[in-house]
Amino acid sequence: MKYLHILIVIALSTIPAFAKADTARVHGLSVFGDLKYPPNFTHFDYVNPAAPKGGRIKIPALDSFETVQPFTLKGRKEILAETLLYDTLLARSFDEPDSYYGLVAKTIEIPENKKWVAFNINPRARFHDGNPITADDVLFTFKTLIKDGHPKYRIKFRDVAEAKITSKLRIKFIFNPGLHRDLPTQLATLPVLSKSYYEKNTFNKTTFIGALASGPYKIKEVKPGRAIKYSRVSNYWGKDLPVNRGRYNFDTIEVDYYRDREVAFQAFFSNQYDFREDFTSRQWATQYNKPPVNKGFIVREVLPDETPSGVQAFVFNLRKKKFQDIGVRKALDLAFDFEWTNKTLFFSQYTRTNSMFENSPLAAHSAPSQSEIALLKPYRGKIPEEVFRLPFVAPKTSGSGHIRKNLRKAQILLKEAGYSIKKGRCVDTKGRPLQIEFLLFEGSFKRIINPYIQNLKRLGVSAHIRIVDIANFKRRADDFDFDVLIRRIVQPLTPGLEQRNYFSSQYANVRGSSNIGGINDPVIDALVEKVINADSRANLQLSVRVLDRVLMWKRFVVTQWYKGVHNVAYWNKFNRPKVSPKYNLGVLDTWWYDAQKAAMLKAGKVPPLPATSLPPPARSKR
Repeated sequence: MKYLHILIVIALSTIPAFAKADTARVHGLSVFGDLKYPPNFTHFDYVNPAAPKGGRIKIPALDSFETVQPFTLKGRKEILAETLLYDTLLARSFDEPDSYYGLVAKTIEIPENKKWVAFNINPRARFHDGNPITADDVLFTFKTLIKDGHPKYRIKFRDVAEAKITSKLRIKFIFNPGLHRDLPTQLATLPVLSKSYYEKNTFNKTTFIGALASGPYKIKEVKPGRAIKYSRVSNYWGKDLPVNRGRYNFDTIEVDYYRDREVAFQAFFSNQYDFREDFTSRQWATQYNKPPVNKGFIVREVLPDETPSGVQAFVFNLRKKKFQDIGVRKALDLAFDFEWTNKTLFFSQYTRTNSMFENSPLAAHSAPSQSEIALLKPYRGKIPEEVFRLPFVAPKTSGSGHIRKNLRKAQILLKEAGYSIKKGRCVDTKGRPLQIEFLLFEGSFKRIINPYIQNLKRLGVSAHIRIVDIANFKRRADDFDFDVLIRRIVQPLTPGLEQRNYFSSQYANVRGSSNIGGINDPVIDALVEKVINADSRANLQLSVRVLDRVLMWKRFVVTQWYKGVHNVAYWNKFNRPKVSPKYNLGVLDTWWYDAQKAAMLKAGKVPPLPATSLPPPARSKR
């Protein structure tokens, strides 16, 4: 018995396993209870706890912003406001799939059946004005986000039956009947707003004035729509917490907004900002042959990206009749020549996306297992038969630009869908032409879409590009007023509640929802719920792969491409920890400013280069 008692003590002190008792008090949460860090951990493995504080980092952003209030549907958000200004109940660990540790909440109480969760607020937690954070602030935040916040909060927290204060520093969330596997971790991400501040200020409005918050930075200066400057809070209440030690090292973080992608690119080489991640293959392959790069003042690196790539795609508006026939969607997919695009425009840097969960073990890239087939059998006749036999693979071409074989297949599919060619135009039985508008908010994709449009014209399909300003684009996307737009669906390492927002029919017509294409399919609804209710990581992988297969074979989108790396360039005045966060780039919160390197740059000297830096680029022959 003594030996058994020792084993139990060891287990409780090393992992957050739930005890036999009704409720466990833990220092962190993960979906399946597998925390990496013990209760007495001092810092994350991917930080330098002794990193010096100081200096500045400036990054670029595209277009503009209309508000620094990140929690409503209104206005285009400043990209860093939520991350830098607002503390959440728990802080994410970026070397684990779905783990969160104490931040505003010091400990968490959760019963074995997960019918509720309670957060015990750290008595030290403070807003920037020095006032304590209380359970009243958390309750106010929850109710306000549900009532007046972005629709995603109503979707995410819909299964919370009641939120109630049990003491000044404890709040309890009680769940609706049923299984709610990842609702506790979703609540862990709840930002904390000041109730007293919003008793005097309107919540649901766009603004360039930063609200009272509690995070590691404050807004120092705003140039509306053009630039923003954040300053580190020197007396930040949480700076010595294990989740924050070694993080948020820059005194100042600045964002400059550029309306033109090329102008932003050229500004980098004249030292207008410090760091960029390059998402344009042509630039990365051919346009870094510049003096600052060749001299070693600018570092280029290819860093691993172990996060799921999700899917970037041409998204059809399935609410429109012309896109409701799967044969039409197949035909439009056959007209997209990825291989030519990748070779000619992308310098062969990308891979075609064949999964909604690309670049992860969740992607269904092999034939379905017997366990998967067993899950799929109840839906036979309601889903494409290929789902039971084959992994999804997008149509392929030779890369030569000649895709007659694919276009012939597309013509047959269009004919089967009731279309015919009259006077060179693809028309339906009533003589109405099949027309498609690609909606964009900037012109960089024109060079990719124009060849696609030429292939569509060979099918008789009338297609064109419409470019609108970013405000109009957001409004039209929110209102589902489009034919086709480009969207990236970002997937987490542990898919769960967000899948409803992405794919469930109940959100197909909710303004601002992430089901931008309007998927409205009872089979998808059922499979989404299987993902949400999976009770182990093995069962999660099984259910996600089944969902993935059906989503892909139903051809709701024309997939584009991905790459499992970060192409980054930066002026050589920074250092970073020896270990990088596995699931995050980590620049703004784990790197630090090196004053000695900065002084060398200023003097025209070359600082030491990282071992992983790329050599100066060869001159392009193109």
